[in-house]
Amino acid sequence: MNNTLTQSIGELIQVIPSQNDLGENALWHPQQQAIYWIDIIQGKIHKYSVETQLHDQYSLPYRIGSFAFLAEQQTFQLIVAFEQGFALYHLDTHALTWLSQPEVAQKGNRFNDGRTDRSGHFWAGTMVETRHDQHQQGNLYRIDNHGECHKTIEDILISNGLCWSPDGNIMYHADSEKHCIHQYRYNPTHKTLTNKTLFATTEDHVFPDGSTIDAHGFMWNAQWGDHSVVRYHPDGHIVEKLILPAVQPSSVAIGGPNLDWLIVTTSRIELTQQQLVDYPLSGNVFIYQLHHVTGIVDTPCSININQS
Repeated sequence: MNNTLTQSIGELIQVIPSQNDLGENALWHPQQQAIYWIDIIQGKIHKYSVETQLHDQYSLPYRIGSFAFLAEQQTFQLIVAFEQGFALYHLDTHALTWLSQPEVAQKGNRFNDGRTDRSGHFWAGTMVETRHDQHQQGNLYRIDNHGECHKTIEDILISNGLCWSPDGNIMYHADSEKHCIHQYRYNPTHKTLTNKTLFATTEDHVFPDGSTIDAHGFMWNAQWGDHSVVRYHPDGHIVEKLILPAVQPSSVAIGGPNLDWLIVTTSRIELTQQQLVDYPLSGNVFIYQLHHVTGIVDTPCSININQS
């Protein structure tokens, strides 16, 4: 039997008690040996250092949808999709350089999930948070190596689940509100998306959220509302399902010293009082040991602009 198909998820080895309102965007930093994630509602970036077990929190000037590390930059310099647009931000000095605010005039939209492709371009999409117009929609954008913003996909309700195949030639993207994950052919040279196909769908009570790809090319997706993280075969069928002690898993990463930890953020937002009693660990970060599976270190964002 191919051991990449079954029994890859082992035991829960750690819970980081973050109690996030809306934890998202788990990322592993291999040089720092640290787990990063965000709380969208509180406007914070969290950092947990594995060796020291120190848990740091950085308050931000705006709500945050997603972020990525920068290549060849200072430790605390990031590219961030704040609620109203893309910026370079320094966690220590708080210096902020806006790159683009493509939907700042659209009331009720905010930026959400984001990730770098294998070429180091940062992508992030918007979501309709509060509807003001029956035609209101979100969009997916790409920031190129010069800091320029490009719209790539339109007609989105909640942009989510961005990740790329190991070779970078397939992009996955979810619209949570539409309960679907799509797959595209991506040309890294021309930066084009073609051959849109339906990769997977979820039931009405299940919303596909953050995703990542393992070294075998299987996709891991946090399934909001279903207590679960699922592992999809590249052909789109589920090969494994992990049930968490939290209702709303929100994002996943594969990291750890040996790149064999499954890291899952969760949320407490909109849970009933009874759900909070039944699932008191909601909002924390969960770490599971993986067997026979390793992850891929996310490509840092490569951007070269003159900052004033």
